[in-house]
Amino acid sequence: MKAIVIHEFGDASKLSYEDAPLPEPKAGELRVKVAAVGVNFADIYARRGWYPSPTPFVPGNEFAGTVDKVGAGVTDFKPGDRVATGSGSAAYAEFAIAPAMRTSALAEAVSFELGAALLEQGLTAHYLATSTWPLKPGDTALVHAAAGGVCQLLVQMAKQRGARVIATVSTEAKAQIAREMGADEVILYSTQDFEVETKRLTGGRGVDVVYDSVGKDTFEKSLNCLRPRGLMALFGQSSGRVEPMDPQILNRKGSLFLTRPTLAHHVQTREEYLGRANDLFNWVAAGRLKVRVDKTYPLAQTGAAQTYMEERRTLGKVLLVP
Repeated sequence: MKAIVIHEFGDASKLSYEDAPLPEPKAGELRVKVAAVGVNFADIYARRGWYPSPTPFVPGNEFAGTVDKVGAGVTDFKPGDRVATGSGSAAYAEFAIAPAMRTSALAEAVSFELGAALLEQGLTAHYLATSTWPLKPGDTALVHAAAGGVCQLLVQMAKQRGARVIATVSTEAKAQIAREMGADEVILYSTQDFEVETKRLTGGRGVDVVYDSVGKDTFEKSLNCLRPRGLMALFGQSSGRVEPMDPQILNRKGSLFLTRPTLAHHVQTREEYLGRANDLFNWVAAGRLKVRVDKTYPLAQTGAAQTYMEERRTLGKVLLVP
């Protein structure tokens, strides 16, 4: 099969399109003929070596396709089933492995593209809105990079839960998308100081929670946007890794809370996974959650797809098609 293989860490030139051996499913796993792959910043972090993996390796966790072979002990799926997962492995390939306990069946009415676009980012937005800080009416959330894949979904979920959303974006085109998703206020951080604007929009109080996937460029000012005992949820680092900090800073800024969550810890059982995933598919079917696919690239052009994301030009989900 063809796959994208990383032999050494670095920039997008380190993504090699080449022949690779067909993976074999172990107990509890499925081998899936991949129809669409979701591109995520976690894949870029892995390529850079920020999420270290032994080389060589095939990146990617999110994909949809048709079950080709099942491993021992798998009873919920059979060859030919249409499925999607956000917790697979070696997704940038024509065939990939999915854990049965974190895989969803796709109804015929749900396209492979939607399946690949929804799960990893949708599940991330779900746990952020319902578990990391369970949003409720009266809460105010600051959402950075609100036109990105995760945060478009997060803005919608926050509004479903009755929260006020202040969004930050870099361009007017992205501001329009954030508004379409339901953001109450939009700050163009390229021309406005988001800390000053957030304080103004909250009457000096600050927000209850900051959802930050940007990292280095926004972290310090984001802490300043929080009200006393507010929470910073740092769930990405698209601008770079945050430098180590003295926890005493959280005291001085108002007894703040800081967390660095990740998806794997929020889908630890089949029941938890299905509860979150079923919410997503039900909301999409009911028209309560919109998923915007921005661009689709052939697998051989993975470098261009990741560069497009790294340059922060995305207006929604980016997909690869083997």
